[in-house]
Amino acid sequence: MVATLIIALGLAGCNTPQIHQDDRYNPPVYWGRHVVKAGETLYSIAWRYGRDYRELGDANDIPPPYDLQAGQVLRLDRRGNVSVASGSPRSPDPTRRPPPSDSPAPTVSKSANTSVPTNQRSQTVASIAWHWPHLGTIIAAYSTSGKVNKGIDINGNPGDSIRAAANGNVVYAGDGLLGYGNLVIVNHNEHFLSAYAHNRKVLVREGEEVVAGQIIAELGSSGTDRPKLHFEIRKNGNPVNPLPYLPPR
Repeated sequence: MVATLIIALGLAGCNTPQIHQDDRYNPPVYWGRHVVKAGETLYSIAWRYGRDYRELGDANDIPPPYDLQAGQVLRLDRRGNVSVASGSPRSPDPTRRPPPSDSPAPTVSKSANTSVPTNQRSQTVASIAWHWPHLGTIIAAYSTSGKVNKGIDINGNPGDSIRAAANGNVVYAGDGLLGYGNLVIVNHNEHFLSAYAHNRKVLVREGEEVVAGQIIAELGSSGTDRPKLHFEIRKNGNPVNPLPYLPPR
C-alpha cells in the first residue's frame, strides 16, 4: 500500500517531511512524524527515511518483532539509543555527509570460491555469504554524488529470476516506496538489509525465510523506465556500495 505523507501546511500539529526521489543524496530524517498506513512495516518506514530500523523502533518504544498498527504515529526525532557491537558504526549522524563512493571496502573474511559456476559463487563479508541477485550487466554504479544511486542497477529481461543475495527474512514486499516499484527487502542480521526493486512480480511474502540463491521475484520495470534490477545493501540504515560485498564474476 502506498504510504501517504501528510504535509504540515493546513494540518495542525503535523510536520511530516516529504521524501522525493531525485539526484541529491537524501540524508536521514530526524524531524516530524509518520502516520502508519496499512501494509507498512517498521523496516519499510525506516528505509523511506534513511534510518536504522532498530534505532527508529527504540525511539518509539517499539520492541522486536516491531509490530505496527494502521494509524499509529511514529516520531522521527532521534530519541533512540541502540547499542552496537564494539567497532561497529553507530546510527547515522544527520550532520555527517555520506562516505564517498571510493570509501574503503569492507573486510572480506573468505574469498569467493572460483571453482563453482559464476551464479553459485559466494563471498563472505561481515559473516554473511553474499551471492549475486542477478547476473546481467551493471548499467548504473553506486554513487553518492551527481546522479545519486544508492545501489547498483543490473540489466535484464522481463521475467528473469531475481534471487536472494543471502540468507534472511523478508521484512517488506510491496509497492509503497516511491521510486522502487514492486520491492522486496530482506533482513540478514541486525546490521544488514538488502533490497530488490522494480520487479514485475514478487514471489515471496513478508515474514518468509529465504535462502541465498532462492528466486524471490521476477525482473521488471515497475516504477522505472526500463527492465532492470535495482539492488541495494544497507548497513545500519546507511546505503553502501554492494560491489565489495558480492563475489567476483
